[in-house]
Amino acid sequence: MSKIILTGDRPTGRLHVGHYVGSLRGRVELQNSGEYDKIFIMIADAQALTDNADNPEKVRQNIIEVALDYLSCGLDPARSTLFIQSQIQELAELSFYYMNLVTVSRLQRNPTVKAEIQMRNFETSIPVGFFTYPISQAADITAFQATTVPVGDDQLPMIEQCREIVRKFNAVYGDTLTEPEALVPKNEVCSRLPGTDGKAKMSKSLGNCIYLSDSADEVRTKIMSMFTDPNHLKITDPGSLEGNTVFIYLDAFCKEEHFGRYLPEYANLDELKGHYQRGGLGDVKVKKFLNNVMQEVLEPIRVRRSELEKQIPDIYEILKKGSETARETAAQTMAAVKAAMKINYFEDAALIAEQSSRYSEKQ
Repeated sequence: MSKIILTGDRPTGRLHVGHYVGSLRGRVELQNSGEYDKIFIMIADAQALTDNADNPEKVRQNIIEVALDYLSCGLDPARSTLFIQSQIQELAELSFYYMNLVTVSRLQRNPTVKAEIQMRNFETSIPVGFFTYPISQAADITAFQATTVPVGDDQLPMIEQCREIVRKFNAVYGDTLTEPEALVPKNEVCSRLPGTDGKAKMSKSLGNCIYLSDSADEVRTKIMSMFTDPNHLKITDPGSLEGNTVFIYLDAFCKEEHFGRYLPEYANLDELKGHYQRGGLGDVKVKKFLNNVMQEVLEPIRVRRSELEKQIPDIYEILKKGSETARETAAQTMAAVKAAMKINYFEDAALIAEQSSRYSEKQ
Protein backbone atom coordinates (compact mmCIF):
# COMPACT_ATOMS: atom_id res chain seq x y z
CA MET A 1 0.00 0.00 0.00
CA SER A 2 1.23 3.50 -0.81
CA LYS A 3 2.39 5.70 2.07
CA ILE A 4 0.58 9.03 1.85
CA ILE A 5 0.69 12.11 4.10
CA LEU A 6 -2.02 14.76 4.49
CA THR A 7 -1.34 17.83 6.59
CA GLY A 8 -1.94 21.58 6.47
CA ASP A 9 -2.70 24.88 8.18
CA ARG A 10 -5.55 27.36 8.46
CA PRO A 11 -4.72 30.66 6.70
CA THR A 12 -5.68 33.00 9.54
CA GLY A 13 -2.31 34.76 9.79
CA ARG A 14 1.38 34.54 9.08
CA LEU A 15 3.01 31.36 10.35
CA HIS A 16 5.26 31.61 13.39
CA VAL A 17 8.10 29.65 14.97
CA GLY A 18 5.56 27.51 16.82
CA HIS A 19 4.32 26.27 13.44
CA TYR A 20 7.93 25.77 12.38
CA VAL A 21 9.01 23.50 15.25
CA GLY A 22 5.59 21.87 15.58
CA SER A 23 5.02 20.97 11.94
CA LEU A 24 6.88 22.78 9.15
CA ARG A 25 10.36 21.55 10.04
CA GLY A 26 9.04 18.01 10.34
CA ARG A 27 7.18 18.23 7.04
CA VAL A 28 10.33 19.21 5.20
CA GLU A 29 12.17 16.28 6.82
CA LEU A 30 9.38 13.89 5.82
CA GLN A 31 9.34 15.31 2.30
CA ASN A 32 13.09 14.85 1.93
CA SER A 33 13.17 11.41 3.57
CA GLY A 34 11.91 9.62 0.47
CA GLU A 35 9.78 7.34 2.67
CA TYR A 36 6.43 8.58 1.39
CA ASP A 37 4.90 8.09 -2.04
CA LYS A 38 2.77 11.23 -1.90
CA ILE A 39 2.59 14.27 0.37
CA PHE A 40 -0.45 16.56 0.28
CA ILE A 41 -0.18 19.88 2.12
CA MET A 42 -3.42 21.82 2.38
CA ILE A 43 -4.08 25.49 2.98
CA ALA A 44 -7.34 25.01 4.86
CA ASP A 45 -9.25 28.14 3.85
CA ALA A 46 -12.70 26.53 4.05
CA GLN A 47 -11.89 25.41 7.58
CA ALA A 48 -10.71 28.93 8.44
CA LEU A 49 -14.06 30.31 7.30
CA THR A 50 -15.91 28.27 9.93
CA ASP A 51 -14.99 30.93 12.51
CA ASN A 52 -14.15 33.78 10.11
CA ALA A 53 -17.26 33.74 7.93
CA ASP A 54 -17.76 37.47 8.46
CA ASN A 55 -14.19 38.28 7.45
CA PRO A 56 -13.40 36.40 4.23
CA GLU A 57 -10.82 39.00 3.19
CA LYS A 58 -8.66 37.98 6.16
CA VAL A 59 -8.61 34.40 4.91
CA ARG A 60 -8.10 35.48 1.29
CA GLN A 61 -5.09 37.68 2.09
CA ASN A 62 -3.43 35.02 4.23
CA ILE A 63 -3.43 32.36 1.51
CA ILE A 64 -0.30 33.88 -0.02
CA GLU A 65 1.29 34.46 3.40
CA VAL A 66 1.01 30.76 4.26
CA ALA A 67 2.24 29.73 0.81
CA LEU A 68 5.28 32.02 1.15
CA ASP A 69 6.06 30.54 4.56
CA TYR A 70 5.70 27.00 3.21
CA LEU A 71 8.06 27.55 0.31
CA SER A 72 10.59 29.58 2.26
CA CYS A 73 10.86 26.79 4.85
CA GLY A 74 11.76 24.28 2.15
CA LEU A 75 8.53 22.65 1.03
CA ASP A 76 9.07 21.76 -2.61
CA PRO A 77 6.12 21.67 -5.05
CA ALA A 78 8.04 19.08 -7.07
CA ARG A 79 7.87 16.67 -4.12
CA SER A 80 4.83 17.86 -2.16
CA THR A 81 1.41 18.83 -3.51
CA LEU A 82 0.47 22.26 -2.14
CA PHE A 83 -3.22 23.03 -2.60
CA ILE A 84 -6.13 25.17 -1.41
CA GLN A 85 -8.92 23.32 0.37
CA SER A 86 -11.88 25.26 -1.08
CA GLN A 87 -10.82 24.38 -4.62
CA ILE A 88 -11.49 20.68 -3.99
CA GLN A 89 -15.28 20.44 -4.12
CA GLU A 90 -15.19 16.72 -3.36
CA LEU A 91 -14.19 17.52 0.24
CA ALA A 92 -17.51 19.23 0.91
CA GLU A 93 -19.42 16.36 -0.67
CA LEU A 94 -17.56 13.76 1.40
CA SER A 95 -18.27 15.77 4.56
CA PHE A 96 -21.97 15.70 3.74
CA TYR A 97 -22.02 11.91 3.44
CA TYR A 98 -19.94 11.40 6.58
CA MET A 99 -22.41 13.47 8.61
CA ASN A 100 -24.77 10.51 8.47
CA LEU A 101 -22.19 8.36 10.26
CA VAL A 102 -21.60 10.60 13.30
CA THR A 103 -23.96 11.55 16.12
CA VAL A 104 -24.24 14.99 17.69
CA SER A 105 -23.37 13.55 21.10
CA ARG A 106 -20.13 12.06 19.68
CA LEU A 107 -19.08 15.46 18.36
CA GLN A 108 -19.88 17.04 21.71
CA ARG A 109 -17.58 14.56 23.46
CA ASN A 110 -14.59 15.33 21.23
CA PRO A 111 -12.00 16.92 23.60
CA THR A 112 -10.41 19.03 20.85
CA VAL A 113 -13.77 20.46 19.78
CA LYS A 114 -14.68 21.22 23.40
CA ALA A 115 -11.39 23.02 23.99
CA GLU A 116 -11.63 25.04 20.77
CA ILE A 117 -15.24 26.03 21.50
CA GLN A 118 -14.25 27.26 24.95
CA MET A 119 -11.22 29.15 23.61
CA ARG A 120 -13.36 31.01 21.06
CA ASN A 121 -16.27 31.65 23.47
CA PHE A 122 -18.67 29.72 21.23
CA GLU A 123 -20.51 28.04 24.12
CA THR A 124 -23.87 29.61 23.35
CA SER A 125 -23.58 30.18 19.60
CA ILE A 126 -21.51 27.48 17.91
CA PRO A 127 -21.42 27.78 14.10
CA VAL A 128 -22.48 24.43 12.65
CA GLY A 129 -19.46 24.42 10.33
CA PHE A 130 -17.13 24.79 13.29
CA PHE A 131 -18.97 22.16 15.32
CA THR A 132 -18.64 19.61 12.53
CA TYR A 133 -14.94 20.32 12.02
CA PRO A 134 -13.94 16.71 12.91
CA ILE A 135 -16.16 15.47 10.09
CA SER A 136 -14.69 17.84 7.51
CA GLN A 137 -11.20 16.93 8.69
CA ALA A 138 -12.03 13.26 8.16
CA ALA A 139 -13.08 14.15 4.62
CA ASP A 140 -9.79 15.98 4.05
CA ILE A 141 -7.78 12.99 5.24
CA THR A 142 -9.72 10.23 3.52
CA ALA A 143 -10.13 12.05 0.20
CA PHE A 144 -6.42 11.49 -0.37
CA GLN A 145 -6.41 8.02 1.23
CA ALA A 146 -3.80 9.35 3.65
CA THR A 147 -2.04 6.69 5.69
CA THR A 148 -0.22 9.19 7.91
CA VAL A 149 -1.31 12.49 9.48
CA PRO A 150 1.36 14.49 11.39
CA VAL A 151 -0.31 16.09 14.44
CA GLY A 152 0.35 17.31 17.96
CA ASP A 153 -1.04 15.52 21.01
CA ASP A 154 -3.98 17.95 21.15
CA GLN A 155 -5.17 16.76 17.73
CA LEU A 156 -5.16 13.03 18.50
CA PRO A 157 -8.92 13.00 19.31
CA MET A 158 -9.57 14.36 15.81
CA ILE A 159 -7.60 11.55 14.22
CA GLU A 160 -9.38 8.98 16.37
CA GLN A 161 -12.75 10.34 15.25
CA CYS A 162 -11.60 10.14 11.63
CA ARG A 163 -10.63 6.50 12.21
CA GLU A 164 -14.10 5.85 13.67
CA ILE A 165 -15.73 7.34 10.57
CA VAL A 166 -13.56 5.20 8.30
CA ARG A 167 -14.42 2.05 10.23
CA LYS A 168 -18.13 2.87 10.19
CA PHE A 169 -18.12 3.64 6.46
CA ASN A 170 -16.23 0.46 5.59
CA ALA A 171 -18.51 -1.62 7.83
CA VAL A 172 -21.67 -0.25 6.20
CA TYR A 173 -20.58 0.12 2.56
CA GLY A 174 -17.61 -2.20 2.15
CA ASP A 175 -13.85 -1.73 2.37
CA THR A 176 -13.32 1.58 0.59
CA LEU A 177 -11.46 4.07 2.80
CA THR A 178 -7.98 4.00 4.34
CA GLU A 179 -7.70 4.23 8.13
CA PRO A 180 -4.96 6.78 8.93
CA GLU A 181 -2.31 6.74 11.65
CA ALA A 182 -1.25 9.82 13.60
CA LEU A 183 2.42 10.84 13.53
CA VAL A 184 3.29 12.77 16.72
CA PRO A 185 6.60 14.69 17.05
CA LYS A 186 9.19 12.75 19.06
CA ASN A 187 10.39 15.92 20.79
CA GLU A 188 7.60 16.82 23.21
CA VAL A 189 8.57 20.52 23.32
CA CYS A 190 7.99 20.72 19.58
CA SER A 191 4.33 19.81 19.89
CA ARG A 192 3.42 23.18 21.38
CA LEU A 193 5.86 26.07 21.72
CA PRO A 194 4.65 28.71 24.19
CA GLY A 195 4.34 32.39 23.38
CA THR A 196 7.20 34.76 24.20
CA ASP A 197 5.25 35.90 27.28
CA GLY A 198 5.14 32.38 28.69
CA LYS A 199 1.48 31.83 27.79
CA ALA A 200 0.66 28.27 26.77
CA LYS A 201 -0.05 29.15 23.15
CA MET A 202 1.23 31.62 20.60
CA SER A 203 -1.54 33.90 19.44
CA LYS A 204 -1.63 36.85 17.11
CA SER A 205 -4.22 38.51 19.35
CA LEU A 206 -1.92 38.16 22.38
CA GLY A 207 1.04 39.63 20.49
CA ASN A 208 3.35 36.87 21.71
CA CYS A 209 4.48 35.37 18.41
CA ILE A 210 7.80 35.32 16.61
CA TYR A 211 6.81 35.11 12.95
CA LEU A 212 8.89 33.38 10.31
CA SER A 213 8.69 36.60 8.31
CA ASP A 214 9.90 38.86 11.15
CA SER A 215 13.05 40.88 10.52
CA ALA A 216 16.23 40.16 12.44
CA ASP A 217 15.62 43.25 14.61
CA GLU A 218 12.05 42.17 15.39
CA VAL A 219 13.22 38.71 16.39
CA ARG A 220 15.95 40.15 18.62
CA THR A 221 13.54 42.54 20.35
CA LYS A 222 11.04 39.77 21.04
CA ILE A 223 13.68 37.40 22.40
CA MET A 224 15.20 40.02 24.69
CA SER A 225 11.75 40.68 26.19
CA MET A 226 10.97 36.97 26.73
CA PHE A 227 9.48 35.66 29.95
CA THR A 228 12.00 33.74 32.09
CA ASP A 229 12.01 32.97 35.82
CA PRO A 230 10.30 35.84 37.72
CA ASN A 231 12.28 34.93 40.86
CA HIS A 232 15.64 35.13 39.09
CA LEU A 233 16.20 38.76 40.06
CA LYS A 234 20.00 38.79 40.39
CA ILE A 235 22.67 36.92 38.45
CA THR A 236 23.70 35.15 41.65
CA ASP A 237 20.16 33.83 42.24
CA PRO A 238 19.50 30.18 41.32
CA GLY A 239 17.20 30.05 38.30
CA SER A 240 14.32 27.72 37.51
CA LEU A 241 13.87 25.98 34.16
CA GLU A 242 10.21 25.13 34.71
CA GLY A 243 8.02 27.37 32.54
CA ASN A 244 11.11 29.34 31.50
CA THR A 245 10.37 30.33 27.91
CA VAL A 246 13.99 30.99 26.94
CA PHE A 247 15.08 27.47 27.84
CA ILE A 248 11.98 25.94 26.23
CA TYR A 249 12.99 27.68 22.99
CA LEU A 250 16.57 26.49 23.39
CA ASP A 251 15.24 22.93 23.75
CA ALA A 252 13.41 23.39 20.45
CA PHE A 253 16.10 25.15 18.42
CA CYS A 254 19.53 24.65 19.98
CA LYS A 255 22.07 22.12 18.69
CA GLU A 256 25.37 21.19 20.25
CA GLU A 257 27.35 22.88 17.47
CA HIS A 258 25.75 26.23 18.34
CA PHE A 259 27.83 26.37 21.52
CA GLY A 260 31.10 26.26 19.64
CA ARG A 261 29.95 29.19 17.52
CA TYR A 262 28.20 31.40 20.06
CA LEU A 263 28.90 30.23 23.62
CA PRO A 264 32.13 28.19 23.67
CA GLU A 265 32.49 28.18 27.47
CA TYR A 266 29.71 25.55 27.58
CA ALA A 267 29.87 22.17 25.87
CA ASN A 268 26.12 21.68 25.56
CA LEU A 269 22.68 22.76 26.74
CA ASP A 270 22.81 20.60 29.86
CA GLU A 271 25.86 22.50 31.08
CA LEU A 272 24.13 25.83 30.44
CA LYS A 273 21.02 24.68 32.29
CA GLY A 274 23.07 23.45 35.21
CA HIS A 275 24.85 26.79 35.59
CA TYR A 276 21.56 28.67 35.44
CA GLN A 277 20.05 26.45 38.12
CA ARG A 278 23.07 26.86 40.41
CA GLY A 279 23.10 30.63 40.02
CA GLY A 280 25.71 32.92 38.53
CA LEU A 281 24.24 33.10 35.02
CA GLY A 282 22.12 36.05 33.92
CA ASP A 283 19.04 36.00 31.72
CA VAL A 284 20.53 38.50 29.28
CA LYS A 285 23.44 36.23 28.42
CA VAL A 286 21.12 33.29 27.81
CA LYS A 287 18.77 35.42 25.71
CA LYS A 288 21.68 36.67 23.57
CA PHE A 289 22.68 33.08 22.95
CA LEU A 290 19.11 32.14 22.00
CA ASN A 291 18.98 35.12 19.65
CA ASN A 292 22.14 33.93 17.85
CA VAL A 293 20.72 30.43 17.54
CA MET A 294 17.36 31.57 16.20
CA GLN A 295 18.86 34.12 13.81
CA GLU A 296 20.95 31.30 12.31
CA VAL A 297 17.81 29.18 11.85
CA LEU A 298 15.58 31.98 10.55
CA GLU A 299 17.96 33.90 8.29
CA PRO A 300 17.87 31.39 5.38
CA ILE A 301 14.06 31.39 5.62
CA ARG A 302 13.98 35.20 5.48
CA VAL A 303 16.31 35.27 2.47
CA ARG A 304 14.23 32.73 0.54
CA ARG A 305 11.04 34.57 1.43
CA SER A 306 12.38 37.90 0.15
CA GLU A 307 13.10 36.25 -3.21
CA LEU A 308 9.75 34.48 -3.35
CA GLU A 309 7.92 37.75 -2.68
CA LYS A 310 9.10 38.88 -6.13
CA GLN A 311 7.37 35.87 -7.74
CA ILE A 312 3.78 36.09 -6.49
CA PRO A 313 2.12 35.09 -9.83
CA ASP A 314 4.34 31.99 -9.92
CA ILE A 315 3.28 31.04 -6.41
CA TYR A 316 -0.41 31.28 -7.31
CA GLU A 317 0.36 29.05 -10.31
CA ILE A 318 1.98 26.50 -7.98
CA LEU A 319 -1.16 26.52 -5.83
CA LYS A 320 -3.39 26.23 -8.90
CA LYS A 321 -1.51 23.24 -10.29
CA GLY A 322 -1.35 21.65 -6.86
CA SER A 323 -5.11 22.08 -6.43
CA GLU A 324 -5.71 20.47 -9.82
CA THR A 325 -3.56 17.50 -8.84
CA ALA A 326 -5.27 17.22 -5.47
CA ARG A 327 -8.69 17.34 -7.07
CA GLU A 328 -7.83 14.51 -9.43
CA THR A 329 -6.96 12.33 -6.45
CA ALA A 330 -10.05 13.37 -4.47
CA ALA A 331 -12.25 12.67 -7.51
CA GLN A 332 -10.93 9.09 -7.65
CA THR A 333 -11.81 8.60 -3.99
CA MET A 334 -15.23 10.16 -4.53
CA ALA A 335 -15.93 7.77 -7.41
CA ALA A 336 -15.08 4.83 -5.15
CA VAL A 337 -17.24 6.25 -2.33
CA LYS A 338 -20.24 6.76 -4.61
CA ALA A 339 -19.87 3.25 -6.02
CA ALA A 340 -19.76 1.82 -2.49
CA MET A 341 -22.82 3.86 -1.47
CA LYS A 342 -24.62 2.85 -4.68
CA ILE A 343 -25.23 6.44 -5.76
CA ASN A 344 -23.14 6.29 -8.93
CA TYR A 345 -26.28 5.91 -11.01
CA PHE A 346 -24.96 7.11 -14.37
CA GLU A 347 -21.67 5.21 -14.17
CA ASP A 348 -23.28 1.89 -13.16
CA ALA A 349 -23.91 0.14 -16.47
CA ALA A 350 -25.11 -2.99 -14.68
CA LEU A 351 -27.81 -1.00 -12.87
CA ILE A 352 -29.05 0.55 -16.09
CA ALA A 353 -29.10 -2.84 -17.85
CA GLU A 354 -30.89 -4.45 -14.91
CA GLN A 355 -33.59 -1.78 -14.80
CA SER A 356 -33.94 -1.85 -18.56
CA SER A 357 -34.43 -5.62 -18.49
CA ARG A 358 -36.86 -5.39 -15.58
CA TYR A 359 -39.15 -2.98 -17.34
CA SER A 360 -38.87 -4.72 -20.69
CA GLU A 361 -40.27 -7.87 -19.10
CA LYS A 362 -43.37 -5.92 -18.03
CA GLN A 363 -44.21 -5.02 -21.57
